[in-house]
Amino acid sequence: MGEPKIVVLDDAQALFAHAAEEIAHLAGEAVCTHGEFALCLSGGSTPASVYAMLGTKFMLSVDWKEVQFFWGDERCVPPDDPASNYAMATRTLLSKLTLRPNQVHRMLGERPPADAATAYEEEIRGHFGLSEGEFPRFDLALLGLGDNSHTASLFPGSPAIREMEHLAVAVEVDDPTQRHRVSLTAPVFNNAANVMFIVAGEAKAQAVWNVLRGPRDAERYPAQVIAPADGDVIWLLDRAAAAKLA
Repeated sequence: MGEPKIVVLDDAQALFAHAAEEIAHLAGEAVCTHGEFALCLSGGSTPASVYAMLGTKFMLSVDWKEVQFFWGDERCVPPDDPASNYAMATRTLLSKLTLRPNQVHRMLGERPPADAATAYEEEIRGHFGLSEGEFPRFDLALLGLGDNSHTASLFPGSPAIREMEHLAVAVEVDDPTQRHRVSLTAPVFNNAANVMFIVAGEAKAQAVWNVLRGPRDAERYPAQVIAPADGDVIWLLDRAAAAKLA
């Protein structure tokens, strides 16, 4: 694994545009190389702005009929709930595209968490044709960063940080707004060809420093577990989020 690439943009709008451009570029490469772009989406306000830009300015830059959409984590709520990551992606991007049903692989947040995790693992295994012990190869996995240094729904102190066999797990997190979630596991993200963190705002500056410059302690800083052995990691930051980096 090489060192993560860190790109700092002047402000949030420049960050959103650069992220959308990078996604479009990687989509083109993947479709040309193997006819499909397997994209794992993240939740949060920053990705929402990126998706909105993909659905407008970059609409014609991606061959959307060849994109397969997956999710890195989901809150255990119905798919039309405002807190749903699927609902956010639908509102900002998917509703603007002409997609076949088999292009969208959502986590079933309306089910009991353990059932939803099992169903998603089966969904992924079926799409990628995986055998026991194999992990999917996403062309790009998008990730955010919480101010407590979590990513996806891998929170500090969670047993899910150490999960090495399952593709998806049910988790209970320290978030009173929605404690029950489903998350992909570190080995899944670490098998991706590309991982892109998109982080904006001064409130995330300490978390960025913790993960990139702090002591190696994934129990405290779970985003540190994202370290693909055969893939690239890029951190896209605005200046506010990068403020504590040298």
